[in-house]
Amino acid sequence: MKVCIAEKPSVAREIASVLGANTKREGFYEGNGYAVTYTFGHLCTLKEPNDYKPYWKSWDLNNLPMLPEKFETKVVANSGIQKQFKIVKSLFDKADVVINCGDAGQEGELIQRWVMNEANYKGEVQRLWISSLTTEAIKEGFENLKPATQYDNLYYAGFSRAIGDWLLGMNATRLYTVKHGGYKQVLSVGRVQTPTLAMVVNRFKDIENFKPQPYWELQTLYRDTLFSYEDGRFLKKEDGEALANKVKESDFEIESITKKKGKEYAPKLFDLTGLQVYCNTKFGFSADETLKIVQKLYEQKVVTYPRVDTTFLPNDVYPKVAGILQKLTNYSKLTQPLLAKKIKKSSRVFNDKKVTDHHAIIPTGIQINLQYNQQQVYDIIVKRFIAVFYDDCTVSNTTVLGNAAKVIFKTTGKEIIEKGWRIVFENPNAKEKESGILPTFTKGEKGPHEPSFLEKETKPPKQFTEASLLRAMETAGKQVDDEELRDLMKENGIGRPSTRANIIETLFRRQYIKRNKKQVLPTVTGIQLIDTIQNKLLKSAELTGSWEKQLKDIEKGEFSAAAFIKNMKRMVDALVYEVRSETKRANISQAIVIKNRAKKPATKKQAGITSQICPKCKKGQLVKGKTAYGCSAFKSGCNFVLPFKFANKKVSEKQFIRLLEKGSTVNLKGFKTEAGTVEGLLRFDEGFNLKLEPRSTSAKAKTDELICPKCKKGTVIKGKTAYGCSAYKLGCDFKMTFDAVRAKIKGQTPTKELVHRILKESVP
Repeated sequence: MKVCIAEKPSVAREIASVLGANTKREGFYEGNGYAVTYTFGHLCTLKEPNDYKPYWKSWDLNNLPMLPEKFETKVVANSGIQKQFKIVKSLFDKADVVINCGDAGQEGELIQRWVMNEANYKGEVQRLWISSLTTEAIKEGFENLKPATQYDNLYYAGFSRAIGDWLLGMNATRLYTVKHGGYKQVLSVGRVQTPTLAMVVNRFKDIENFKPQPYWELQTLYRDTLFSYEDGRFLKKEDGEALANKVKESDFEIESITKKKGKEYAPKLFDLTGLQVYCNTKFGFSADETLKIVQKLYEQKVVTYPRVDTTFLPNDVYPKVAGILQKLTNYSKLTQPLLAKKIKKSSRVFNDKKVTDHHAIIPTGIQINLQYNQQQVYDIIVKRFIAVFYDDCTVSNTTVLGNAAKVIFKTTGKEIIEKGWRIVFENPNAKEKESGILPTFTKGEKGPHEPSFLEKETKPPKQFTEASLLRAMETAGKQVDDEELRDLMKENGIGRPSTRANIIETLFRRQYIKRNKKQVLPTVTGIQLIDTIQNKLLKSAELTGSWEKQLKDIEKGEFSAAAFIKNMKRMVDALVYEVRSETKRANISQAIVIKNRAKKPATKKQAGITSQICPKCKKGQLVKGKTAYGCSAFKSGCNFVLPFKFANKKVSEKQFIRLLEKGSTVNLKGFKTEAGTVEGLLRFDEGFNLKLEPRSTSAKAKTDELICPKCKKGTVIKGKTAYGCSAYKLGCDFKMTFDAVRAKIKGQTPTKELVHRILKESVP
């Protein structure tokens, strides 16, 4: 009899139906010469400390370090699990061959190997290795079963990981709890969770301790387009002020217009971390929620195996692409243009060297009705898959240089020429945003401009979200935005794609971190723990990433499992000695923090603007008058005034508080000036009077504006029967009738760009 063992009942049922094992028994399926049984995740686990030595049960510094000579497993102490294990063992005892049908990854290999070892099975073992649960994939997998020995290194890596986590987790948790734990407090320390917590704490402290530095920007507005000083920001006010005064005296002249065609590639296919990041950013799903959703999609056969860390496909998937696209009938509008021609094959998608156990997450082609949140995740996986076979997006990048009094300014714009893959992600209901299309500039043109010299401040880094924390774990704490560079850093990431969500959830559960909307912040206990841990190795994402690299090398057969475990034991031994020698005791307790918080009388915070100190004299407090806020020290000569209305617009107290605390209001609409109603923000000038800073209008689409091709000063305007020049009162007689334009179009698709070209070419 052939015995197949899967990781969960639902997977066993799928495999059994393909193999014809249709008789349901207690704990397995039977038929056609097969018995298909299953585990419930981990049936076996590493032994507890007291299973090795009874006195290790006591949490005592004198019992540390706990370093077993040989690590052993046992069946989990749960009646349901023990009952299932007996069924599995009885089947193994009758088996001619066992087929390991566990999840095709490190954890799946470990789960089933431990069961076989605990059941003392010594016979032949074969391995089913599949990337989806479709009938075709299961049949193909059984036609290509591999000897289990091919996956020995995978098992050694999994076992080494489990032992490393046991050594550090068991010893360090007891060590810090006994040495530094307070009332009712277990201080959990782990190989991956502690450096992850350290990243959150360090980011929080960086923000808390951040001191903004002032800098100044010189900009100018010419023809509704914002130009910035080419050499960037000024760190000294006087340097920029001299130039700002200089450029006011001169007209602005366009020096050069450079256009370069460029390509934008489709977003890469998803690995698990990429999918979790996307879903956290777009839908607000936690990493754990996304993992559960995509795991369910896999079990429903609609996507491939999700716990992967590559964004590539192997070359042998290419012949199957057309078949998958044809089956995606719900997306036929997007797939039909691809199926009408030869499907594109790009090395950005297909690369055997970038694929190990599994390829990127892609749809299988099977379509079923899904719950709303499942459909959201499925939809983006499908669209990413379709998009990579579309043409690249072609863009025109424009750089315009201009000068005033020989001071060079620059602006850039981008125009999409051919949408390519962008079509896949277009929302027909959303208004299309024009992305930085510049007006038509002509070299040598001159005109008035509006320079501005603005004081700004450097900003602190942002608090982590789950999305940015996952990326930081993936790159061992290094900030890497470039996709190609991120792929290089993955080798040294901390944790595995399949466990990172669980690590973050564990930190929430242990009350080391908390959520504030999308932000992930450390708790008082989390900060205290990281401050207490002096050992850099425990907190370093980079060093933990190097352990992860060693585990990957064990998987490849390039590093010894015995050497890894020996190094971990040596490190734990040194850590115990180091912490036991510490003279200070931290006495960390979340329970006491909560207790003290409850005891504290609710202090009434003086709310509102009248609790603010006068920004001018720094002595008085603000007081409310009939038409303005003033300073309580007005009798001592402070003349600070903050009018309720500015430029005919009433400003809220909330915005004034923001101005006092952060240096500016947000952008507000409705200020009435000589130039009309404008939008902008309020700041203080040097004398602490209010000043309006009009909103910087970024490069806007001005495709309907064309400089007169004849006088080069006015712009082309549209009359009743012809185009003419806005400078006609100054003597420009440019004119081209609509009939003359139509004659030039000659059956071409009439577009603004075409009309503009005809008008420009009409003047010799």
